[in-house]
Amino acid sequence: MNDEQERARQPGQGEISYESLLPVDEHEEEEISVDGRKERRRGIYLLPNLFTTAALFSGFYAVVAGMHSHFEVAAIAIFVAMIFDGIDGRVARLTNTQSKFGAEYDSLSDMVSFGVAPALVMFSWGLNGLGKFGWAVAFIYVACAALRLARFNTQIDTADKNYFSGLASPAAAAVVAGTVWVCARADWVGEELPVALALLAGCVTAVVGFLMISSVKYHSFKGFDFRGRVPFVVMILVVVGFGIFMLDEALVLLGGFLLYALSGPAAILYRKFLVKK
Repeated sequence: MNDEQERARQPGQGEISYESLLPVDEHEEEEISVDGRKERRRGIYLLPNLFTTAALFSGFYAVVAGMHSHFEVAAIAIFVAMIFDGIDGRVARLTNTQSKFGAEYDSLSDMVSFGVAPALVMFSWGLNGLGKFGWAVAFIYVACAALRLARFNTQIDTADKNYFSGLASPAAAAVVAGTVWVCARADWVGEELPVALALLAGCVTAVVGFLMISSVKYHSFKGFDFRGRVPFVVMILVVVGFGIFMLDEALVLLGGFLLYALSGPAAILYRKFLVKK
């Protein structure tokens, strides 16, 4: 081996390394503590970011499907994105592969899948015939999703893990996507779509958008222990739940997430008017 080849194999001495010839810079992870000393790790964790990428792709696919009037497929893609979004964080925690890069990537993926995609699918389905009202409602939802995610990122270290402040963006997206899915399955599309229904859907989109940036408390269910023991009747209820879901999955999902979206304001009204002080 000649001297020139040896210098190429030893970067950090003023020579150009093979890595520097790559067209993409290597990402450096945040500092971590190893045996009491801080180290910087290069690269990113693959496994959790694979699920985040799958969620991002599902959101993008929903937009494309909505643009081609495949509204049922678009709505289903948003729900698939919710599944992947729920998996990536749990995988990161189980495998101890959390990182700042993963958190930022997850937030950007959420913006596409639960901010942009639901608004564009809803707009393509029923709001485009409402003129400026449709444009305004779709933009309000997107802007509220962006504000929601920005606020969540700044409060992630101080927020109560058991409750969300405001409606979580995946739940809001589920209400919007579920509305489109149910109506598209009933063939309320295009000329068959009543104007009153389109206006109602627009109002629902705006309301869930504002709920995202509200201070209403929603239970996060993060403290639920899936590994613990439960009474046998709980398993029976789970089986019944699957049976009900199979009757009409679109209507069940819409109803479930709509009830969850209403649970926050309902709890406030209950405490204010019904609970004795």
